[in-house]
Amino acid sequence: MGLIVQKYGGTSVGSAERIQRVAERLIAAQKSGQDVVAVISAMAGVTDELIKLAHELSPQPSPREMDALLATGEQGASALVAMAVNALGGKAVSLTGAAAGIVTDGVHTKAKISHISPRQIHELLAEDFIVIVAGFQGQSTQGAITTLGRGGSDLTAIALAAALKADDCQIFTDVDGVHTCDPRVVPDASKIDEIAYDELLEMAGAGSKVMQSRAVEFAKKFGVGFEVRSSLKDRPGTQAKATPANMEDVVVRGVSLERNQAKVTICGVPDRPGCAGVIFSAIAGASLNVDMIVQNASSTGTTDLSFTLHKDDFTLAEKTLMPLVAQIGAEGLSATSNVAKLSVVGIGMRSHAGVASRLFACLGEAGVNIQLISTSEIKIAVVIAEEDLECAARATHAAFGLAGPRRPSSAAAG
Repeated sequence: MGLIVQKYGGTSVGSAERIQRVAERLIAAQKSGQDVVAVISAMAGVTDELIKLAHELSPQPSPREMDALLATGEQGASALVAMAVNALGGKAVSLTGAAAGIVTDGVHTKAKISHISPRQIHELLAEDFIVIVAGFQGQSTQGAITTLGRGGSDLTAIALAAALKADDCQIFTDVDGVHTCDPRVVPDASKIDEIAYDELLEMAGAGSKVMQSRAVEFAKKFGVGFEVRSSLKDRPGTQAKATPANMEDVVVRGVSLERNQAKVTICGVPDRPGCAGVIFSAIAGASLNVDMIVQNASSTGTTDLSFTLHKDDFTLAEKTLMPLVAQIGAEGLSATSNVAKLSVVGIGMRSHAGVASRLFACLGEAGVNIQLISTSEIKIAVVIAEEDLECAARATHAAFGLAGPRRPSSAAAG
């Protein structure tokens, strides 16, 4: 008998009718001869409502209590799915992340999984239960409830699939799979059939909302193949694996978009050892996650250092860095929060020249000004004004010929 791990996102369990559909799917999977473990997200909108309520009561809620609060969303949804399975004649039991054996470090709101001891899951599967696990959460070694960051249910599913040595892992969501760009922005975006971990990891890091980047990283590290597919339609999705067929034939897999970005520039930083270390040590000390980092060449003994981060961290970044400007002898600090990031991604870029020139040319023709540029082996990312993002996305998607219908080895973003 095989073992399958299925994860259902918030829209997949967003109503009683959809929860019942999930329950039917779980029962069908078990009847096909598989042991079934399901990972459930909070019902659509519940997490946002809990966050809103918390901030109405406290301007700066304790991270520990926020974890205790937000974990209830997944726990409630898991219990409802178990109820639905049982009402349909199946046999299910729900578990919190802690009961499922997920042990994390003690960093609240973005904990990392230390290890998983799935003894109770194995015992329940042996008794023919469908095991329903609350996603997004675990328990620290000190016994506190912890959460794994936004999209953490993806990580729960991938980590459980690795720990249980599952034969299959399916990530059910409200989209058909991974697309060449966000279909809400580019209507002719096409679905990809297969994608490499590295490509999906770059896309997730570049703004694709289909998968949490930490979950993809975990899947790559432990070799967990998985499929992203729709819970609302019965059709194949996107298979993520180490080496998809013909992966170098397609130069650019897709265009990823990330809104709600901020850009911080420290101007006139003295060009001497240690200055960057002081800056980024302060950023790390404030638990700020930085994305792109760009430093220009020094010609006058000083340099400008720019980086991007999420708009929600904008105020804290300014507060943290302003005292350092005088300390390191820099000239000043400028910051703006109305920027966005556009990235083109593809393993084929490793062996094909001209991607950068085509990207910059198409953005120039569309009248889009580039503020920052960052590259990796398989990605080129640019920071632009947020108001230009949709125009830039459509121009880039067309310039690289990503519109469907096209060959199966297409690409993705969100």
